[in-house]
Amino acid sequence: MAERTLLARRTTAFAPSPIQQLSLLAQRCNAINLAEGFPDFPAPPEIKEAAIAAIRSDFNQYRHVQGVCEKVAEAFEMSHGVRVDAATQITICCGQSEAMAATVFAVVEEGDEVVLLDPVYETYQSCIILAGGTPRYVSLNPPHWSLDFENLESAFGSKTKAIIINSPHNPTGKAFSTSELAKIATLCCKYDCLAITDEVYEHIIFDGREHVSIASFPGMQQRTIVTSSLSKTFSVTGWRIGWAVAPATISAAIGNIHVKMTDSAPAPFQEAALVALQSTTNFFTQLKQEYEERRDYVCEMLLQAGFSNFLKPEGSFFVFAELPKACPLNDSVFQVDYVAELIQGAGVAVVPGRGFFHQAADTVGQSTQFKDQSNTGEELSAEEVYDSNGATKFGELCIQNYTTRYIRVAFCKDMATLRAAKTAIQKHLALVDPDTGHKQHYSSQCSLDRPHFFT
Repeated sequence: MAERTLLARRTTAFAPSPIQQLSLLAQRCNAINLAEGFPDFPAPPEIKEAAIAAIRSDFNQYRHVQGVCEKVAEAFEMSHGVRVDAATQITICCGQSEAMAATVFAVVEEGDEVVLLDPVYETYQSCIILAGGTPRYVSLNPPHWSLDFENLESAFGSKTKAIIINSPHNPTGKAFSTSELAKIATLCCKYDCLAITDEVYEHIIFDGREHVSIASFPGMQQRTIVTSSLSKTFSVTGWRIGWAVAPATISAAIGNIHVKMTDSAPAPFQEAALVALQSTTNFFTQLKQEYEERRDYVCEMLLQAGFSNFLKPEGSFFVFAELPKACPLNDSVFQVDYVAELIQGAGVAVVPGRGFFHQAADTVGQSTQFKDQSNTGEELSAEEVYDSNGATKFGELCIQNYTTRYIRVAFCKDMATLRAAKTAIQKHLALVDPDTGHKQHYSSQCSLDRPHFFT
């Protein structure tokens, strides 16, 4: 008699997150963690005091703080000129992740397709698959992660239920322009589908840019669901306070699913959210300035380490950088080795970028070397592949390999942490053999178990 399989088939679509695994490896090696997207500096004292006061007041039970909905509605109208009803259009959830999950479960069903812009944060496709839907990936094109709108429209059709838009974007740091959002809005209206947004980095946007929500475009308020949270803006990723803003009918469904899944967001932190959401303009101005300083420091650190082909982040707190020209041009095996060497040799953890890519790898293959255009099959040197600015020379020819050549570096860290990372990388590079790319005198107190490290 065959042994009964107890696991649901849907579980085969999921594997441990490489980001989580890297964090474990970094802990084991006592490495500086530039992998995970959470700050290592304190949250604002006034919101911590508000949370403490709530706990001391015994706000310890299931609780819905309607005042949070009202503050979200006020901020939304002030930022985007869009008026929403706090009583019927906002659901407070356990972080943006639950808001996204509840949203997808509310609107996506078996047979529906959801368009994702690739590279993409891994949570979105997980929610779609659990809901019975199918992700449709459309590639953003490096190095500026531009969007080809003919390709985008080709992904839309009668089965399209929604497109998910994350701006500012994780992992690339791109902030979608007003023009790009307008074109996406046109497609949503043309194909009668929804826009689901992840706007958690809305206040972490640089160089004088202003965050724009697609909900503010003509015809889009009734077909947009906006998700966001306190986590990134207020450095409280563990508090799990997020929200979904949606048309009333959809919002009611999101709220019902939220109650069935988690009942309520943490009561003391909802009280703290009331304080956070009343922060002054000066707070958000200083937030941007401090993150710009960190961004600039890490970009310069990467340039000095030989990285030259990356978009200077327009928002979020990640740099998505192509590996240096001097690195061997074989695929994701080397990418993992590079990150492993950085962790073990320099004591600095970053994330290999391949886990964010889907579409390009599926459509253009997994070539391990760049080949001569004359079809001789000869491998090209780094000098033949890259121009003097570090950009690839052959356009589409090189796309076959770019998905395996990126790492993501988080700069949501204290400046002391970033300075320590820079010093560690410089010391490591001084010991690297230029011929082999490996450390000449290598010793480490931790070891790499590759299957555990990245699956």
